[in-house]
Amino acid sequence: MLETSARLLRLLSLLQIHRDWSGAELAERLGVTPRTVRRDVDRLRRLGYPVHASAGVSGYRLGAGSDLPPLLLDDDEAVAVAVGLRTAAGGTVAGIEESSVRALAKLERVLPSRLRHRVHALQSMTVPMPAAGPTVAPHVLTAVAAACRDHESLRIDYRSHDGSESSRLVEPHRLVAAGRRWYLVAYDTSRAGWRTFRLDRVSLRTPGGPRFVPREPPDADLVAYTSRGISNAPYRYQGRFTVHAPAAVVAERMSPTTATVEPVDARTCVLTCGSNSLDAMALWVALMGVGFEVHEPPELVEHIRALADRLADAARRPDPAG
Repeated sequence: MLETSARLLRLLSLLQIHRDWSGAELAERLGVTPRTVRRDVDRLRRLGYPVHASAGVSGYRLGAGSDLPPLLLDDDEAVAVAVGLRTAAGGTVAGIEESSVRALAKLERVLPSRLRHRVHALQSMTVPMPAAGPTVAPHVLTAVAAACRDHESLRIDYRSHDGSESSRLVEPHRLVAAGRRWYLVAYDTSRAGWRTFRLDRVSLRTPGGPRFVPREPPDADLVAYTSRGISNAPYRYQGRFTVHAPAAVVAERMSPTTATVEPVDARTCVLTCGSNSLDAMALWVALMGVGFEVHEPPELVEHIRALADRLADAARRPDPAG
């Protein structure tokens, strides 16, 4: 009996991590015959687990039921879920904090003592740093994700960085999470081009738009594409520099929402960024602490010379206290 129960738990664990299993694959993993697999599947069904079977190669699949069956998590998975719920409690999705705390409390009640000790140690020794910022409504996040999956266009009202508002019809492609902000990469039919939208500035309109045939995405690397869009597009000045340091070193000193870094060779890279102030751009690049050359904007070169003269003049002045 004990051996059968352990095998059922192992079978359930396998069904939870794989979309489809053939009877032969499960039999091989469990070290039993396909007939025993069929009997064990029947036992799981009697326990309330929705295990679906199909003829042919597809085999067995664990479906979603009206009641959530208990999940089987190994030690690292359980700790990862607990940490994720704790992080979500102070996250960027509006209204999800209370739900995350409730889910975490339920999980902690069923954790074995050794795992509960690990989770509590992490929580008690971690001091969260609150970060004020925009949040996204859960219904917006899930609705946009579903539209991306189902290739359904969206009618949205969008508020740009300068506060102006516009109505758009977009074909959503992917959501990108960048730090505390969410972005939507979508084809804007109103502008006939790909755009990046901050999700906290999006208001969904009903009804949505029609289904669409997916287009070729603007870039194979959507993270890099989004980084370029949000670090350059909204600003008055677009900066491009050759930096005399490895791309990996430069990338460690900034977030993807600040600038984009592209390697040239092992020792240099190209940095692009945006700013509404030439002073801010000049100081930001200079404070990286490595050598650089300015390519754009052209007026920045003269601006840096004037700034360098002012700084040098300040350094030459005698100290009044002396």
